[in-house]
Amino acid sequence: MKKVLALLKKELMLTVSVIAAIAALIITPPSWELFSDIDWRTLGTLFMMLTVLEGFKKENIFRPLLKLAGNIRSMAGLSLFLVFSVFFSSMFVTNDVSLIIFVPLTIILFRAGGKERYILPVISMENIAAVRGSLLTPFGSPQNLFIYGQSGVSAWRFISYMFPIWILSGVLLVGFVLFLYRRNVREKTEIESFQFIGEWKPQDRVRRIAYLVVFALVITTIVTRTSLWMWAVVIVAVAVFFIDRRILMKTDYVLLLTFFCFFIFSSSVARNEAISTFLSRAVANHEYVWSILLSQVISNVPASIVLYPFAVNRGALLYGLDSAGLCTLIGSLASVINYRLYVRDYPGDGKRFILVFTLVSLAFFAIVAVPGYFISLSPL
Repeated sequence: MKKVLALLKKELMLTVSVIAAIAALIITPPSWELFSDIDWRTLGTLFMMLTVLEGFKKENIFRPLLKLAGNIRSMAGLSLFLVFSVFFSSMFVTNDVSLIIFVPLTIILFRAGGKERYILPVISMENIAAVRGSLLTPFGSPQNLFIYGQSGVSAWRFISYMFPIWILSGVLLVGFVLFLYRRNVREKTEIESFQFIGEWKPQDRVRRIAYLVVFALVITTIVTRTSLWMWAVVIVAVAVFFIDRRILMKTDYVLLLTFFCFFIFSSSVARNEAISTFLSRAVANHEYVWSILLSQVISNVPASIVLYPFAVNRGALLYGLDSAGLCTLIGSLASVINYRLYVRDYPGDGKRFILVFTLVSLAFFAIVAVPGYFISLSPL
């Protein structure tokens, strides 16, 4: 019991989801129909993604990209490289994983060159890059994965719908980085040497190839929406067990359990006539605003699960969820991860992180919020 309480105290989102699930089950008693409403496909797909990406981190799949970063000699060039590495990689490995890869690297590189004053604004822009880069693909973030799985639209339709706001975000990020170095755009990095952790060992080559093959299977399962997704989950679990069984212990089961609890909450709410009627009237045609505001309370991933059953315009819901992480720290789980990564190295600097992060993110949100709203008026 002490371990359970300690976990709930440490994982705020899990605590909120458990309380929400218990409250919902009191309002609407549990039934087989309620559990059948749970999106097991999304849970299975999320398990595959989280597990395989743990393997990516363990085998240092991105080592060539990280090594290239250490060879860039201008601060503006290095910052653009790091920010857009997050922007593009988040489309494929999810926004939180891209931050886990590149934020620690940013801190190490800037420390090595004596440029610590730039760490906070750059990792704040990396956070924006993770949130806005990942919105392009169905598997870029958990909320995208969920809505894509529920919506029934094609992968091409999803990508083309998200493309305008994605390209606008990329252009703005270039402007933000150049504005940071406006006084001296040619400022040097002054990094004399950098030793990269995690060399590629020849004997691990088979593992790296195996993870890439399994990752291709996961992406294929998501894009094709195959009815054989359960077999894909089994194949991935068995494959990872034989590749490196320890990876299965590192999978983010807390996130999976959080999803499960919010699915129970959403299903219970949808089956309660009074609450369902209220949310249907309140959310319908106001999805953009609702998704942004609710995300500031429970974060965008759980907000997607709660609001989707009552959404009429799925595009507005999706745009709002993918903009919510630009408002406050709680708006996106990826932002919380970014905060954790920073305070691990600067434990007494949490308030300063929140201040810089909020100012940079809100400045970006102020520019993209209105265009995002008008673009989202057309249905997905």
